[in-house]
Amino acid sequence: MAFLHPCVYGELNAHGAFKEIIADLEREITLLSTKRPAKNICADFAARLPEVRRLVETDVQAAYDGDPAATSRMEVVMAYPGLYAVTIHRLAHELYKLEVPIIPRVMSELAHSKTGIDIHPGATIGERFFIDHGTGVVIGETCTIGRNVRLYQGVTLGGLSFVKDANGALVKGLKRHPDIEDNVVIYANATILGGETVIGHDSEIGGNVWLKDSVPPYSRVYNRPPEPVIKKLKSQIN
Repeated sequence: MAFLHPCVYGELNAHGAFKEIIADLEREITLLSTKRPAKNICADFAARLPEVRRLVETDVQAAYDGDPAATSRMEVVMAYPGLYAVTIHRLAHELYKLEVPIIPRVMSELAHSKTGIDIHPGATIGERFFIDHGTGVVIGETCTIGRNVRLYQGVTLGGLSFVKDANGALVKGLKRHPDIEDNVVIYANATILGGETVIGHDSEIGGNVWLKDSVPPYSRVYNRPPEPVIKKLKSQIN
């Protein structure tokens, strides 16, 4: 975080801290069972950080552009739990792709405990991603999200069912979570399930919608609202 947001989380020149963090990471990975030497993994991770920084900067801009309450980019960095969770995810996702065990999940759960936003490190997320408010958002491991996507609180991008083998054990590694294409907005408490479900680009998914089927691009999906019953209260007699 000091490397990605030095004005908030560290000194303006975070080069020294960066070297220490990579050294600490190498020591931690050495304790785990990995296919490649920890030194090589950390070198690859370090090489990917400039692209992570670029992606995070697009996330900051998306939050500032998308929220009328945001007064500055600095406010977004300092005060928005969605940005914190997404920043941690982008780091954890690189370690996940490098096949580092355990650590990416620990990172995602740290962000989850701080923000209430649960993003599996395996999820693939494009640039300009914005989670507004954020509490209760769940994004599954095999979910893919395009660019310029916005989610609100309580959104679930989850699995519909889990395949079992002949012995009744869950089959690992299958596509279980939906794909969200570019320029999609998903409003509060919507639930979208299934590995074959695709939300077409430039679509809007309304609040409290429950979906397990794909929708084409430029769709607007919403529940028909019930009509409220309004009764006038009797005047209280003193």
